[in-house]
Amino acid sequence: METLWFTLVALMLVVYVILDGFDIGAGIIHLWVARTNLERELIIKSIGPVWDGNEVWLLAAGGTLYFAFPMLYASSFSGFYLPLMMVLWLLMLRGLGIEFRTHIEGTVWKSFFDGIFSLSSVLLAIFFGAALGNVVRGVPLQPDGYFFEPLWSDFRVGPFPGILDWYTVLIGVFAFLTLTSHGALYVATKTEGELNSRARRAAAVSWWGLVVLTVLSLPVTLRIRPELFNNYKSYWWGWFIPLVVLLGLVGMFYFRSLGNDKSAFVSSSLYIAGMLGGAAFGLYPYVLPASTNPQFSLTVQNSASGHYGLSVGLAWWIIGMVLAIGYFVYLYRLFRGKVTTGTEAY
Repeated sequence: METLWFTLVALMLVVYVILDGFDIGAGIIHLWVARTNLERELIIKSIGPVWDGNEVWLLAAGGTLYFAFPMLYASSFSGFYLPLMMVLWLLMLRGLGIEFRTHIEGTVWKSFFDGIFSLSSVLLAIFFGAALGNVVRGVPLQPDGYFFEPLWSDFRVGPFPGILDWYTVLIGVFAFLTLTSHGALYVATKTEGELNSRARRAAAVSWWGLVVLTVLSLPVTLRIRPELFNNYKSYWWGWFIPLVVLLGLVGMFYFRSLGNDKSAFVSSSLYIAGMLGGAAFGLYPYVLPASTNPQFSLTVQNSASGHYGLSVGLAWWIIGMVLAIGYFVYLYRLFRGKVTTGTEAY
């Protein structure tokens, strides 16, 4: 039962990164790809009806984490208190940037809130990547299951690292390029003309950086945490995950070169699912490794709720997911197609 809930939480986080990732990516390229106020309005329209709904998956994953792995929730939310507050502020600022630029007239104010939207999106992508880097690298857990990390120390990886070091910054940049490419491909699927062409070029430029960091991240990560390779050696079917990553990466290039924006975006989603799924597969059964002593690590066994609670909660989780998936299918079907200057403003 604990393994099932580990898989469900990982799946919800993958869905969140794919869905909210494209509107974060749209924010990253907002000032770079869109040259005029009209083009920036089109980017806002492309994510307008869905951006806040996409964040539901992050809230749902946090709530599920609280229910299924309360020790992990308590430890991570206390140890990462400062960066979590920063992420919360960035999420609010991104929402303010989207809402206020469409409701306050004036060129200066629109430019100001465009900047807020774009900057908060850039920082969110980097912070989310650094958070993943912290989980993979490990945190300085103590015997009681809690830890404290400064925002940074000497930028070296060791038993008592800071939240930011050379590895977590690298993964942060990796996440930034991933979501930039993902968002650019999404904007390309929703727009036409010059904006579509520039979005494709943004996806092409970020794709090359993505290839470099994909190749670089594997040996670097195995140097930091070589035991991530253990599950791949124990379960042969785990090698399908790197294949999914490769297919996604190749598909992004191939379909973009053909001008098939939708298939390129689907390939990007496949790539993200493969990368995050591979990290979760390699980490299992750990949910928060300890950099101090492996015996202090939190696992699916020592951080999970009781078996009865997990069993009952599964029934309610299924009901909630059926309703959420139904809503999202309806919303995205209603919102399908290109956005144009003639469509209703967000």
